[in-house]
Amino acid sequence: MAYWRTKEFGTIRVRLVEWTPGYITDHWCVKGHVFYCLEGEIRVELGDGRVFELGPGMSFQVQDDGEPHHSSTKTGAKLFVVD
Repeated sequence: MAYWRTKEFGTIRVRLVEWTPGYITDHWCVKGHVFYCLEGEIRVELGDGRVFELGPGMSFQVQDDGEPHHSSTKTGAKLFVVD
């Protein structure tokens, strides 16, 4: 499951997102994001096969219409996301 609180500022969306253990996104995304991991661990996989593991205090950025990506967490996570 995913839970989030969202605030929009024009075309910018800011979210506080909580993923429960075992959460996997249900699609490949091409929207740009900045992820900042507050708690837990997440795994970001890119369409070209690269994988990035994020823990607390780590961030990941991808541009709009950039590399397709999807994310998951085994442990659960809390994220700050800007897109």
